[in-house]
This record gives sequence, structure tokens and C-alpha cells, in this order.
Amino acid sequence: MPEVMILPGLIDVHVHLRDPGQTEKEDFTTGTMAALAGGFTTVCDMPNNAEPIFSAELLANKRQLAAQKTVADIGFHYGSLGDNIDTFEEAAKHSIGLKLYLNNTTGGYTLDVEHLKEIYAAWPKEQVVLLHTEEDTIDVAIASLDGLKRPVHVCHMPSKEVLQKIIAAKAKGIPVTCGVTPHHLFLNETDRETLGVYGQMKPPLKTKEDQAFLWAHLDDIDIFESDHAPHTRQQKEEGAFGVPNLETTLPLLLKARQEGKITLEQIIDKCYTTPAKLFNLPTDESTHVEVTMQPYTIKNEDLLTRCGWSPFDGWEVPGKVTKVVLRGETVFENGQVLAAPGSGNVLG
Repeated sequence: MPEVMILPGLIDVHVHLRDPGQTEKEDFTTGTMAALAGGFTTVCDMPNNAEPIFSAELLANKRQLAAQKTVADIGFHYGSLGDNIDTFEEAAKHSIGLKLYLNNTTGGYTLDVEHLKEIYAAWPKEQVVLLHTEEDTIDVAIASLDGLKRPVHVCHMPSKEVLQKIIAAKAKGIPVTCGVTPHHLFLNETDRETLGVYGQMKPPLKTKEDQAFLWAHLDDIDIFESDHAPHTRQQKEEGAFGVPNLETTLPLLLKARQEGKITLEQIIDKCYTTPAKLFNLPTDESTHVEVTMQPYTIKNEDLLTRCGWSPFDGWEVPGKVTKVVLRGETVFENGQVLAAPGSGNVLG
């Protein structure tokens, strides 16, 4: 009999479930189905919807929609271009964090960095400000924290250059954390030749040297985050950036464990313990995930995400989520989602 590994319900603080507005890519039901299939019982959705979540009213509407559709627990990050600071107090009551885009990404909601320090100061200090910041904006992202004791999290940290600057900031006592994605750990720029448009993401894939540096400095990386960003095949062919990852993150990390690159303790810490702590997310002792340690091949046709493809199609991994128990109820078993839409909790 293959080994069955018991893990806590994992937490992914960085997903794009596209609902409302772009449900041909994903919606709250299919996205949280994919989350359960990947061992994640809590996800936090980003604000760059077709109509960005820059008002308390839009946030409330999104939360109400999710309450009808989600099969896992979900929280939401708020967004800003610097012109909605008057909404922060109300929005923060129902948010997990504030997401700012300092570089161009899906939706094109790029913040003028002149507003950064003002936004840092205005968002409640008990909640994290999350950043999309790349090599050309990381310096101002950190410098704008001068004199402010507020937590900031660098999302999908892609490269040696960015991580080195985060390490230096941490050494100075600056309260900055960072996350890394599966695609930046397991893929590099040479993979774009075989993946083509399916290897396009923001931040882009980096060099083998960058990839090796990330693996060598896992202790300096606080969390793993999927940056689950589904697009239809047609949209990818038209140049859309982003890849789905909710169903493949844990199996890929278990592959790295098998190869001696990471320990099970590190996986649990970066996919559960630290995300819960940094983002003040609830956990439950009656929630757990069962992983059957039996090799299988990731296949597009087996995925529950609506977009139906993965850059890791054809990869062999050593273990698969076979059961998920959420607050004492079995919600996923042997490839089937058993939970009804609307059964997940909306956090915040």
C-alpha cells in the first residue's frame, strides 16, 4: 500500500479567480474546486478583475457573489491606484490585504510610485500591503518604507536581484516578506522555447542562475504562492500573461522534496504556518489534506480549473491529493468535489 501523508489544509494568499467579469477563464466555483484538488482549503483572491476592486461597494459585491459559489474558504485583497484612500478604513474591514501593482500586469492597473508612501501610511498597519514589484521598482518599494513600521509583502519574487535586495532589507529590520511561485522555481527562460505562449507570465521566467539562487535561499523566502492565473487557450495565443497553478503547486513541491531540495517541514511552513501568521488567517484543527504518495503524471484533461491546461502537463510527480476534510466534512475525495457551491467561508 502506498504511504498516505496527512497535511493541514494549505493556504494560498495569491490567486486570480477572475470572478466577476471574466468567468470564461475561471469562476469562484471552478477556482475553489481546483484549490481543493491541490490541497488548498483557503485562498486569497487578487483585485485586478475586469472592473478592478477599488471601491468598498465592488468589494462587497464580490464577497456576496463568492458566498454563493465557493467550495473552499476565500478572502480578498483590495486594490488602489492612490485615488481611493478615503475608502481604506471601510474596505480593510473586509479585506485580507492591499495589493499594489508597480509593474504592468494583467489589467494594466499600474500605480504611480509617487503615491506609494502615502498609501503605505494610510492602509491599516495590522494588514499587509502586497506588491507586484520587479527589478526596476524594488528599490523604490523598499525606500518608500523609510520611517514606516508597516508589513509589506513582495509577491511572486522572481530573481536573484530582487531576492538579494529583500534579504538586505530584512537585515536592516525592515518588515518586508516575500513569496515565490512554482513557475519561478521549476521553470526558467529556456523553457519558453518549448512552452511558447504557455510560458508567458509576469514577472517573466528568469535564468537558470536566478532559479538556482532561489532554491539556494529558500530560508529567505517566507511563503509559496501559486499566482494561479488562468486564461483560455485562445487568450494565451493572443498574448495573455499568467499560468494556472492551484492543482500543481503541492505535487511539484513534493517532487522537490523527493529530489532533496526541500523538506516536508518547509512545505508546511511556507504553505500553511507562515501564510496564516502573516495574513492573520484562521486555521482549524479539524481541517486536513490526505496525499497518497504514488507517482502520477500531470495531465491537462484531469484538471478542474476551467482553463483546462498547465505548463506542467506531462510532468511526473510523486504524490496526489486524494482527500480533503474541511472543518470535519469531507469536501474532496478521489478526484471528486463533494462540497456544494456556497459552502466555503468568506473571510474578513
